[in-house]
Amino acid sequence: MSALENVKPASKGDVMIYFPYYPKSKQKALPHAIGLYQIGSIEGERTIEGSDSIPFVASWFVSKLPSEMTNCRLQFDSKADLSYSVTLPNNEFVDYLIDLLANFRRTRSIDFPKGFYRQLLGMGKE
Repeated sequence: MSALENVKPASKGDVMIYFPYYPKSKQKALPHAIGLYQIGSIEGERTIEGSDSIPFVASWFVSKLPSEMTNCRLQFDSKADLSYSVTLPNNEFVDYLIDLLANFRRTRSIDFPKGFYRQLLGMGKE
């Protein structure tokens, strides 16, 4: 069983302040995405087309407000020289977690969406 399947949904109060930031299509996933956000870390694998996936550990600073900034750090393959970080608003990061959860339901793999990696590597938004 994956760690994602054990994520407890966030409380209604924690979820309500995030609602205005998302379209209706994503609001249903908010309780679990915020529950994952509140844990502060996740392990997964970056899928590489035509090659082996690269394991990663992601960790981030947790706060209550959607407009506050969070710093997310990813370390690939347990190597310090493959460590990256990005600072972005909580509501934007939670949006990436919604996409991560949707991808997990489809593929059973834990990976961030391409847009997240573009920001992480300083290539801007999609």
